[in-house]
Amino acid sequence: MIKQTPKERSHAVRRMFDRIAPRYDLMNRLMTFGMDVRLRKIVIQKTALPPNGAILDLASGTGDLAQEAHRQYPGRKIFAADFSMGMMQTGQKRPGPKLNFSAADALNIPFCDESFDAVVSGFLLRNVVDLDRALLEQWRILKHGGIFVSLDTTRPGKNILSPLIYFHTHKIIPFVGKLLSGDREAYVYLPTSTDHFLTAEELSSHLKKNAFQSVNFKRHMFGTVAIHWAYKD
Repeated sequence: MIKQTPKERSHAVRRMFDRIAPRYDLMNRLMTFGMDVRLRKIVIQKTALPPNGAILDLASGTGDLAQEAHRQYPGRKIFAADFSMGMMQTGQKRPGPKLNFSAADALNIPFCDESFDAVVSGFLLRNVVDLDRALLEQWRILKHGGIFVSLDTTRPGKNILSPLIYFHTHKIIPFVGKLLSGDREAYVYLPTSTDHFLTAEELSSHLKKNAFQSVNFKRHMFGTVAIHWAYKD
């Protein structure tokens, strides 16, 4: 395997998400057996967005979390940002509220300090080339008292279901991904990126290291995904 520089990896990830954008939502539902919809509802509920509050759905993809924010908190200031043009173009075609998309790299978020009451993301953190910088950028744009909420995969501990989980993620998902999107490589990358990502406890340590307070997490889906939440004091 050719070793990539951070810049090369970032460009490769962007191109991958551009390619799979048209089938991204369908594959998410299939990969998680529809559980991602419920988990995104939990993410938005965690924000407890105040009246006149502002929320950023970072690495929004096609806008799942932003759409859910519109459902739970109508009338609030809801923004969506992603670095994949293909994802944003697909999101603009979705039914429902038209989202306020911005082109944005999670390592250089184009918003001022203390702009948001909440910053949320779904399956962002394992894809960034500099995790600590991504966390600091989210801390920067949060208002004091604001909340960070992340939904992402996590390495599960070994248990009786481990062989089934491995078969689903490393065999079934690439097969179905190729069948529906024509891009097996992307759906090999996605579970492999989980294998190399942090445990939920390790991600909590990174949040604390980057100035977040009251850090918590909860595992879901047999320990394969986790929701983390933390605050900016």
